[in-house]
Amino acid sequence: MNDTDSGLDIPTQEPCAFCDYLSGARPYTILCRSDLVAVLVTREQRGIGHLLVLPVRHYPTLLESESDERHAMIDTLAWAASAIDAAFERPGIAVWQNNGIAAHQAIPHLHFHVAGTLPGGGTNFDNVPELTVDQTDRIAAKIMATSPENDFCNPD
Repeated sequence: MNDTDSGLDIPTQEPCAFCDYLSGARPYTILCRSDLVAVLVTREQRGIGHLLVLPVRHYPTLLESESDERHAMIDTLAWAASAIDAAFERPGIAVWQNNGIAAHQAIPHLHFHVAGTLPGGGTNFDNVPELTVDQTDRIAAKIMATSPENDFCNPD
């Protein structure tokens, strides 16, 4: 399926998992959200304090984003990195984003990953255990307890 005007091959998923999480149709830890952007605590922790920053509006890749959404996402990404640093004091923070199946995009809703590095460095791209919502809620509580103030992403 190709939901974009580009030549990218986009993965298919109906319904969109992220849209279900944001609407409350499926349980998930939403750290904070604004009219434009939301921050989720992923159940697949590939790094320490692994968060997902995504637009509230559904679209598959960075190529379909609007200027105000891109600005809100970069501000939120910076806040998320600061929040992970404050909560976990990692020696590094990884930020990544994939567009299209060839780039390993699995969910057809634009999203950025932000995670503190693991003890040996980097992040884990192998299979990782899926945490429960209670476990991700505890990660969210730790992050929010030490996170820098912001005026663009409010606790959900």
